Amino acid sequence: MKSGFVSFIGRPNVGKSTLINQILKTKIAITSDKPQTTRNIIQGIYNDSNTQIVFVDTPGIHKPSHKLGQMLNRGAYYSIEDVDVVCLLIDAKAGLGKGDKYIIEKLKDIKKPVILVINKIDGLSKDEIFLKINEYKDLYDFKEIVPISALKGKNIDELIKVIKQYLPDNIKYFEDNMITNRSIPFMIGEIVREKILWLTKEEVPHSVTCVTEKIIKDKDKNIINVAIIVDRDALKKIIIGKGGNMIKKIGTMARKDLENILGTKVYLELYVKTIEKWRDKEKYLAEFNFNDFTE
Repeated sequence: MKSGFVSFIGRPNVGKSTLINQILKTKIAITSDKPQTTRNIIQGIYNDSNTQIVFVDTPGIHKPSHKLGQMLNRGAYYSIEDVDVVCLLIDAKAGLGKGDKYIIEKLKDIKKPVILVINKIDGLSKDEIFLKINEYKDLYDFKEIVPISALKGKNIDELIKVIKQYLPDNIKYFEDNMITNRSIPFMIGEIVREKILWLTKEEVPHSVTCVTEKIIKDKDKNIINVAIIVDRDALKKIIIGKGGNMIKKIGTMARKDLENILGTKVYLELYVKTIEKWRDKEKYLAEFNFNDFTE
């Protein structure tokens, strides 16, 4: 029996959440094409016949412009210190950027195995992948370099095999049937936020958070109330949409996912609330659970 904690770190939008969902064969982390989709430390638990790996999905490390951004970075740095193995994900198609170099510099002080995971190799030739490996291999003493496609599920088994070599423990931290440490209310709020990320543009996604306020089990259905928090009234109008068209779309898309996750019919009530500058107010960051792992 081998076990350990493994952190996925990297710039925003390199595919960390997509990878964790692919490994676990279920959705525990929301995904979108917007940077900083992940805002909390999310643990996903992988089990096979002789291994338990606790994967930690972290917010993308970036230059923060408000207190929320600072908290997200602290959470990501905390995860580097508190795990057994670090996997640095990079985007093969985006190329080596300042963000990658900044994170690699931060890694130079840690004394634990770091695996470079080159993601988004779908569409690249073998020669192009080889060039990417050469581009990164001299920047840091990576224990291993593994090219993958999280979206297509390519080479994921090889990544798991490589990670297993560096797991230090031999105990089970969680029961076999547990796949995440996150609560149902948290997952519900995240599913609603994911739909907002996919359906809205520009500054809207980054100014929004979603809080599950009530779950009532009624016979064969769940009645769920979710508050969509924005930082100004102009965004409230966008999310509601003309004649309530946008919020209706968000609710319809979210309800389908929630029914799959909960295994019941869902009656979903959404409403939008404005809290000015919530991302810079400690009170609301704590209330909305953004201070996890950041003390």
